[in-house]
Amino acid sequence: MIAEADMEVCRELIRTGSYSFHAASRVLPARVRDPALALYAFCRVADDEVDEVGAPRDKAAAVLKLGDRLEDIYAGRPRNAPSDRAFAAVVEEFEMPRELPEALLEGFAWDAEGRWYHTLSDVQAYSARVAAAVGAMMCVLMRVRNPDALARACDLGLAMQMSNIARDVGEDARAGRLFLPTDWMVEEGIDPQAFLADPQPTKGIRRVTERLLNRADRLYWRAATGVRLLPFDCRPGIMAAGKIYAAIGAEVAKAKYDNITRRAHTTKGRKLWLVANSAMSATATSMLPLSPRVHAKPEPEVAHLVDAAAHRNLHPERSEVLISALMALKTRDRGLAMD
Repeated sequence: MIAEADMEVCRELIRTGSYSFHAASRVLPARVRDPALALYAFCRVADDEVDEVGAPRDKAAAVLKLGDRLEDIYAGRPRNAPSDRAFAAVVEEFEMPRELPEALLEGFAWDAEGRWYHTLSDVQAYSARVAAAVGAMMCVLMRVRNPDALARACDLGLAMQMSNIARDVGEDARAGRLFLPTDWMVEEGIDPQAFLADPQPTKGIRRVTERLLNRADRLYWRAATGVRLLPFDCRPGIMAAGKIYAAIGAEVAKAKYDNITRRAHTTKGRKLWLVANSAMSATATSMLPLSPRVHAKPEPEVAHLVDAAAHRNLHPERSEVLISALMALKTRDRGLAMD
């Protein structure tokens, strides 16, 4: 399905660029692991190409180019690059609904706009695009289209992104970016603009971080019920991914929610222990009754992803939502060019 030379490039991209996913992927069966690495490699390259450019105008241009690359992939003529060729093979083999990678691209467009997120729902809408969409795509790679399984996979994606946001508050602020709910900040007496100008680990920002991680923990808890709906040999890898990312939040909490002067991380040894523990946990939970929480409705912000992934409509044309997002970027790009 995927050329071996392209697959090796994808493996190396993940080995050096996403330690947490690389650790979790080691216990996925090969039939899922290789396409998952191809998927993550495309996402990694796309994210880096947007994130590593400096000026807002350059970010907008990078997102617009990504839109063209995705267009070419779904037209069956991927760019001559290993990650694009590999992802094109995945799209064809697994009938990947186009709405899912388009949601990811829309999240990148929001990044390029420099959006702030005023409410928890806004944060979840962003997290749906940059993380829950990947969770839904992972289900597609496991050939799972059950709406309950998809909803719980999206819960996991939301939780993982919230863990990342909580870990990176200081780093993001120093880069002029803010992903915390600004209404929570205002409730704590924090002026978001002043915080970006001088990020400090105040009691207020620690409380906002704790609140976000508590929300993530509830989503991890509900997401865990969906593991039972996955193929048996896929359960340890997905459970490991959840445990590894949840451990990031635990490290932030251990530092009394100081995510400004330090960046939480988990050691290689800790990751390996969590992977081993996940294999045992997956076996143990398979013997328990299925929790009724597995049937909980998807969060409103991910409902469109669940609906898209549950069907096999490739939608060869760009969605109206993505067209609107890209047009907004083009308009903004022209404005920047005139300044």
